Amino acid sequence: MGKEKIMLQQLYGWIQNIAVYLIVATAVMHVIPGKDYGKYVRFFSGLVLILLLFTPVMNLTGMGERFRELYRNTQYETDRREIEEAGERLEEADILDFLPEEYSGMDSDGAEENGSLIEVEEIRIGE
Repeated sequence: MGKEKIMLQQLYGWIQNIAVYLIVATAVMHVIPGKDYGKYVRFFSGLVLILLLFTPVMNLTGMGERFRELYRNTQYETDRREIEEAGERLEEADILDFLPEEYSGMDSDGAEENGSLIEVEEIRIGE
């Protein structure tokens, strides 16, 4: 009897998801300012509705988990590639390229290339 209850809960959840989606899709269709975009929204909402309708079939056959796995692998690879490209750009970029011109003649210790130092005469706090 527990298995039947779980199946009925899943069926109820599936029907509830479709009902909520149809309400949201109808609201979006009424909010669209012109009829030009209506056909695109109807097309997209139709695709999403087809996916919602086939969700139980995909879950029964295991295709749902396979699609999630493919998406995760693709998303992981995309993120990894973006991080590697950003790292390569940072390695290629010289930090001095980002500094204002008045700092371009200094090395990392704050000393100018000709050997002179910038000295601070006095620092006052709280006066």
